[in-house]
Order: sequence, then C-alpha cells, then structure tokens
Amino acid sequence: MAGRRDWTRETLAAGIRDGDRRALARAITLVENGDALAYEVVRDLYPRTGGAYAIGLTGPPGVGKSSLISALLRHVRPDGTEVGVISVDPSSPFSQGALLGDRIRLSDHFLDPGVFIRSMGTRGHLGGLAEATLQALLVLDAAGKEIVMLETVGTGQSEVEVIGIADTVLLVLMPGSGDSVQALKAGIMEIPDVIAINKMDHPAAKTMLNEVRSILGLDKEREWRPPIVLTEATRGENVPELWEKLVEHRAFLESSGQLEERRRSNLASEVFSVASARAKQHIERAVADDPELRRVLDAVQRRELDPLSAVREILEKVFKVDGSRA
Repeated sequence: MAGRRDWTRETLAAGIRDGDRRALARAITLVENGDALAYEVVRDLYPRTGGAYAIGLTGPPGVGKSSLISALLRHVRPDGTEVGVISVDPSSPFSQGALLGDRIRLSDHFLDPGVFIRSMGTRGHLGGLAEATLQALLVLDAAGKEIVMLETVGTGQSEVEVIGIADTVLLVLMPGSGDSVQALKAGIMEIPDVIAINKMDHPAAKTMLNEVRSILGLDKEREWRPPIVLTEATRGENVPELWEKLVEHRAFLESSGQLEERRRSNLASEVFSVASARAKQHIERAVADDPELRRVLDAVQRRELDPLSAVREILEKVFKVDGSRA
C-alpha cells in the first residue's frame, strides 16, 4: 500500500473503496485541510455513495453522547455492521487530548477494524465545518460504512449545519440540561427525530421526560412522533430500545418515500450553504482589494449610503448581476 507521502488520486480512491484505514485517515485529513486532492478523490468516489445511513447526535456538552455512541456500537457490531463515527468539535482540532473526558469511552472501539472513528475540529476549513463533515461522510460512505454517526458538541449554528446532513437526528439530553428543553420549547432547536434522556437513574429523569413529551405534543402536524427513550449509556440500559427507535424512524422514512426526499433536500441545502460561504469570502476579498468598493462600505459606515444600496453596487461590480433583484 502507498506510503504516507505517496498517495495519489487513484491510489487514495482505490484504498477508500477497499476500506483501507490509512487511506480513510489520509483522505479525511486532506478534507479537513481543504486540500485540492480531497476534492478530486471525493469527486471520483461520489457515484459510489448513498449507501450509508447517517445518524446525527446532538445535545449539550456532558450529557453522554460519546458514551451513548459507544453503547450503540457495542449493540450493532456483533451483527458485523460497519460503522463510521465523526466526532465534531468546533473548538479544537483532533489531538490525543480529544480522547480525554467523556470521549475516552469511544477508545474501546479504536482497535475494531469494522469501526472508523475520527474527531474533527474547525482548522483551515474553507467552507466551514459542515462542508468538511459532508466530505468526510461521503468518504466513509464510499468505504462501505453502513452506518455513519455524526456527533456534535453543543447545539450552536455550526452544529445545526452539521446535523443538517443526517438522515435521522438523535437529541441527547440529561436531567438538569434545562437550556436544551427551553430551546426546544422556544422552537430554536429543530425538532429531532428521536430523543434520548440519558442518566435515567437521576431523580429528575421522569420529570424531564414528561416536560419534553408535553413540548412535542404541541406539534400536531408531524406524521412522525419523536419517541423519547430513557437510557443509561455507561451500563447499556435501554440502548437496544433506543436503537430500535432509530431503526423504526429509518423504516418510516423509507416506507413514506421521505428518505430520498430528505437526502435530496439536504444535499441541495449543502450546495447552497457552501456556495454562500464561498461567495461571501469572494465578496470580502473583492471589497478588501478594490478601493472603490471599500469606499462604498465606508459610506455605509458613515451613514451616507444605506446598506441595500451598497449591496446593489457590490453585487453589480463583483458578480455583474443586477443587485436590485438579487
């Protein structure tokens, strides 16, 4: 197999198709760094994608998402199911430090050849975290992973974008994580497909379950009623039941034709999201390099020109489009 310095577009794509772990690791590093070779490899592999089922796990830090992933892996691996895990941490790049704390629980699976785990940070991403995560998901998909789990730390904007590429969204809460319940109540957080309340032995677990159930009950329009499962990840309690709910949601999406629809919508959103990010960078560079456009921005800051007139001028100059209708 090619050495670390010898990967080419062809050998990398072939290695990924064969499920070679070194090829996978190299490709995801290239994706993280926005390397041109990564784009070429993903382009070659893209026709082979669409087989992996993506489960996005979100929720506040410290609720036990990594422990739950570890427990789910222990549940599904005996069947020989190949799994990829992308642990997204917006604050830091991958380091041994990322294995400390709760994430150490995932270390049980690092030596399992049927599981590929990668932590990703935000360093050097040209189009943001969601773009890098999508590329990494496609690489794992092409490598034959049947399930890919996307774990995000927290529920901020970057996490919402990452979760936007998942087929099924699992929200993990624990008694005491009241902010998330408030976010659900306020409609800030997208209604997830399945909810796990971890640390079920906590005296407030049942209270939280009832509160979340009452919030979900306000949405009468949804065909799918998000189930709520009380779990204890470290002991594996109710993990089979949680997995069953995830499987049921997938079956619901497939039988109703919504899986294909959701994937098409997610991919279109991703294209627009990345295009928007690139266009923004292009405009910022253009304004920085063009004294005339800088004067337009200065005029807005001095309140001599209104913002929408400035937008019109900038779009006409940078993209040669009619800014009044853009």
